[in-house]
Amino acid sequence: MNIPKEIIITEVCPRDGFQSLPEIISTEDKIEIINQLMNCGYSQIEVTSFVHPKAIPQLKDASEVLNGINRRKDVKLRALVPNLKGLERAIEAGVDKVKLMLSATDSHSLSNANRKTFDAMKEFEPLVTRAQHSSIIVSGSISVIFGCPYEGDVPIERISEICKRYIDLGIYDISLADTTGMANPVKVKRIVGQIRDLYPELKFSMHLHNTRGMAFANAVAGFEEGITDFDSSVAGLGGCPYAPNASGNIASEDIIHGFEEMGVQTGIDLDKVILIGKALQERFPVYSNSFILKAGKCSDLHLAPKCQEKIG
Repeated sequence: MNIPKEIIITEVCPRDGFQSLPEIISTEDKIEIINQLMNCGYSQIEVTSFVHPKAIPQLKDASEVLNGINRRKDVKLRALVPNLKGLERAIEAGVDKVKLMLSATDSHSLSNANRKTFDAMKEFEPLVTRAQHSSIIVSGSISVIFGCPYEGDVPIERISEICKRYIDLGIYDISLADTTGMANPVKVKRIVGQIRDLYPELKFSMHLHNTRGMAFANAVAGFEEGITDFDSSVAGLGGCPYAPNASGNIASEDIIHGFEEMGVQTGIDLDKVILIGKALQERFPVYSNSFILKAGKCSDLHLAPKCQEKIG
């Protein structure tokens, strides 16, 4: 097996990390944090979501944030959009890429988008048409693909049909989201392996939550199935407001450290990420979930104890 030598990590803390926090973060603070993240070596950052302010008040300043940050040509800016109005706002704000919101099951889709899965997909058509008349790139997503908190396992036939309909829309970049941390490495390898065999033309990424402590093992399982693009959130912040017990994303410092210890490069300055993570952990200690912030890197060695002389 040829193991890839590098992966892509997309930082999602400014969107997924912040959206479920009870404390409203000021626009100025968001801009400062994103500016710091852009200096860490990420090639892509998910900066916000253009949802209705009543749905997620934390992200009501999406346009102001994008207008205030210090943009870099080597960092693509991604945002989540729920509908055509959200897409228009994203285009106006100069986003490079948008991700569409979609749930694998009707139950989660009704909770998240107030419509069933395939009804939601029909509403993607005008978004795709509008995006074709702009420079923006459209990607898709499949939330709760590895397990739904309302329906349990998702049949592979349903996942396959969703992938087929994405292709019909002309969308070939799809994020596979373990929204409530119900995945395990065996399930990841089975599902990813099956849909990659069925649709080799699709490019898959993974969006993993560490709800049950399985996220890094699941990332490695996906990596072994050929996935080299992963989302993560600094300090492990995050969670879906529309799914029960959906805790934070895999911490950026954990996945970066883990893969680089395996000899897989990320191109990201881990020490800079850790500094940002520590600041966020101090500010939001209850919502932070990061092994590296607790234990440090494997390379952080300690002074060996000296041998003490025996008495008597």
